[in-house]
Amino acid sequence: MPVIRALTPADENAVWPLLRDVFRKGDTYAVDPSITRDAALAYWKAGAACLVVEDAGQIVGTYYIKTNQPGGGAHICNCGYIVSTAARGRGLARLMCETSQDQARGLGYRAMQFNFVLESNAGALRLWHRLGFQTVGTIPDAFDHPALGMVAAQVLYKPL
Repeated sequence: MPVIRALTPADENAVWPLLRDVFRKGDTYAVDPSITRDAALAYWKAGAACLVVEDAGQIVGTYYIKTNQPGGGAHICNCGYIVSTAARGRGLARLMCETSQDQARGLGYRAMQFNFVLESNAGALRLWHRLGFQTVGTIPDAFDHPALGMVAAQVLYKPL
């Protein structure tokens, strides 16, 4: 059974390959594919919470919870999720998203917003919609996908 816990400095060597592989591929996150290890970890950890999913002693996923906007928008959080290639298809993204919503409520957030879900990421969009997120906007030609060219991104929202 997977365990979700806070990311510790000792986990960084296991989390970096997850971030590196997704960021280098360049087809889901709007992050420079050549981002360095230190910059990637700083980006991922900058927020209210940064967690890992551990299964059988291996880190198989990670996610963050961040304030989406400061000041008057600070009641809405943003999250990012990554599952290792080897652990995909086991329901970990669902587990992370459901758990992060509970954690976000505990941190005082009243809503969750995903700012930039690419329309080419159909699996993520299906899951987020099944979990109650609504598409509240579409940004045309938002992302230069390495294989598909310009693709739109959706903004999703869910009250907590």
